[in-house]
Amino acid sequence: MRGVKLDRIDRRILRDLQDDGRMTNVELARRTGISAPPCLRRVRALEKAKVIKGYHADINPAALGFGVTVFAQVGLSSQAEHDLKAFEDMVGSWPNVRECHMLAGEADFLLKVVAEDWDAYQKFLTTRLTTAPNVSHVKSALAIRSTKYLPGVPVNVD
Repeated sequence: MRGVKLDRIDRRILRDLQDDGRMTNVELARRTGISAPPCLRRVRALEKAKVIKGYHADINPAALGFGVTVFAQVGLSSQAEHDLKAFEDMVGSWPNVRECHMLAGEADFLLKVVAEDWDAYQKFLTTRLTTAPNVSHVKSALAIRSTKYLPGVPVNVD
């Protein structure tokens, strides 16, 4: 957020919480070099300013039976704002789509889709995605392995 002024302590709080969102406020305060009450006030202010959007558990997809990750580049027939929004709303209702990014370039959207296996993705592709209103083409790329996954952004503390 451009209007939010972040000092070194705020950035340290953000970096540490991004690395471990379950860290106790006492531990976070210790790491930042301030006492627990002002640390908690800072965290609440960062949440209120929407610098911190939320907290979640990072779940291993394979542990729950999702062995396939596919990145689908989707082209639409119309890029009118109401058509873009309708596509985003529809994709938002599909639980297997874990990320949706509007793009500039050849494709209009990039979707990250998880599925149990290739057959399950193919069924999703042919019964939902390619048959969806306004979808003109889909190009699928199967992820073979992931070697780096860092949520969030780099936070410079210095």
